[in-house]
Amino acid sequence: MHWTTDRTPPSVEPVVITKTRSPIRSSVGLKAVMAVTGILVVLFLIVHMLGNLKIFTGETSFDHYAHWLRDIGTPLLPHTWYLWIQRAVLTVALVAHIVAATVLARRARAARPVKYAHRKKVQGSYAARTMRWGGVIILLFVIYHILDLTTGHLNPQGDASNPYGNVVADFAPERWYVTLFYTLAIVTVGFHVRHGAFSAFRSLGQQTPQGERRARAAALVLAVALCGGYLVVPFAVLTGLVS
Repeated sequence: MHWTTDRTPPSVEPVVITKTRSPIRSSVGLKAVMAVTGILVVLFLIVHMLGNLKIFTGETSFDHYAHWLRDIGTPLLPHTWYLWIQRAVLTVALVAHIVAATVLARRARAARPVKYAHRKKVQGSYAARTMRWGGVIILLFVIYHILDLTTGHLNPQGDASNPYGNVVADFAPERWYVTLFYTLAIVTVGFHVRHGAFSAFRSLGQQTPQGERRARAAALVLAVALCGGYLVVPFAVLTGLVS
């Protein structure tokens, strides 16, 4: 009798090691980053706008408010540290917002690698088409704004003890180009906020036709209120209402 022995080694399945992407780098995570940073910036814009409007209460009141901001956190924090911490956080939030938007846009383009010869041009709103570069403009404006009305390097008066005078000197009639740049930047912020708020409201469940109309109206009201609240100050100085 002849015995045969099957010595063929059992097949071994190759071990595939998959690299797990960090949750924050996923599309859902990046959208969450955009939402959180966007909310943070909008809340700051609202509070900052309300503070700016105190200029209509007079020089003494406005200067007192500005000096109070520099003393927040004292004596736990050194003088003006709170403001610089706040500026650093907002700058990081803006950069994170722009980076997340850029990565998501690139992924969206990569998901549609085939270009059609007769593809119709997508008609989107101005805000939707300019969200990415609008964020860059806002970041540059924030940097200019800090150098102008915070550090005083670009302000014609640059007196840290007289914030009211700095604002009046900054938007004086002969410096109309500063008011023009400020207006363009604020309008860009308004378009950005309108589109971002509308997208956020839709994400919260306003996806029916009636819900979308409500979301669009609420986003428009928020954007117009912010633009009006910020632009009323430079134009009040420009026209002599505040002097």
